Amino acid sequence: MKTLGIVNQKGGVGKTTTAINLAAYLAAGGRKVLLIDMDPQGNATSGLGLRGVERGLYEALSDPAQAEALIQPTSQEGLFLLPATPDLAGAGVELANEPYALRELLGALSGYDLAIVDAPPSLGPITINVLSAADALIIPLQAEYYALEGLAGLTETVDRVRTALNPDLKILGVALTMFDGRTNLAQEVEQSVRNHFGELVFWSVVPRNVRLSESPSFARAINQFAPMSSGAAAYKRLSEEVLQRVQKI
Repeated sequence: MKTLGIVNQKGGVGKTTTAINLAAYLAAGGRKVLLIDMDPQGNATSGLGLRGVERGLYEALSDPAQAEALIQPTSQEGLFLLPATPDLAGAGVELANEPYALRELLGALSGYDLAIVDAPPSLGPITINVLSAADALIIPLQAEYYALEGLAGLTETVDRVRTALNPDLKILGVALTMFDGRTNLAQEVEQSVRNHFGELVFWSVVPRNVRLSESPSFARAINQFAPMSSGAAAYKRLSEEVLQRVQKI
C-alpha cells in the first residue's frame, strides 16, 4: 500500500477538497482507497457525511490492532474512511514523542491499494507523523499572491524528516488549486510556481468552482455530486496524473 500525504501548513488552500476528491476518483478507477482524516477539524469526515462519529483515528493510533474495525465505508465504492473525532485535537501533545504512530497504524492494515492522509494546516506533531509515514506528498497550492510564501518552512521540515525519520520521503507533486484563469494574477502565479518547482507541478489545475464548494454540504465527492462540472474534470485529470507518478515510486 502506497501512502500519500496531502500537506500544506497554510489553511484554505483546498487541502481537504483535494484529499476527498482525489481519493474518490482513485477509488472510482477501481482501486481500494483508504482516506485517513488526520486533521482535528474533521472536515474530510464531515464532508463524506460521517458526522457525530464517536470513535476513529484517535483510538486507532492508540491501538492499531483495532484500526480495521474503526474504518467506515463511504458512498463511493472502493473508498473507505478512517474518521477524525473531537478527541484527535489532543493528539498533538501525545504524538510529540511518537513520530511513528501513524506508520505503525498503517502497518497493521492490509488490503488497500492506496492510503490518502489529510494532514492538518500546521507543522506540528500530527503533521510530522504524516511525513514520517508517507511514501510521497502532494502539496495543494492556491493560485494567489502569497502562494510561495510559507512553502520554505514546509520544504525545510520535509528535509529534516528525510534526515531523521523518513529518508525515502518524496514530493509527488504540487497541485494548483482555486485557479481563476480570468485574472492576470492567477496566470502570473502559475508561471512563477512552474518556474520554481518545474516538473513537480501537476499539469492539471483545479479551478475556482462553486460546485466544489457545495459538494461537502451534500456529503458527496465531486464525482458523485456534480460529475460534469469543471471541478470534477480537473480532479479526474489530477487523479490520472497522480496514479502515473505513484506507479514510479
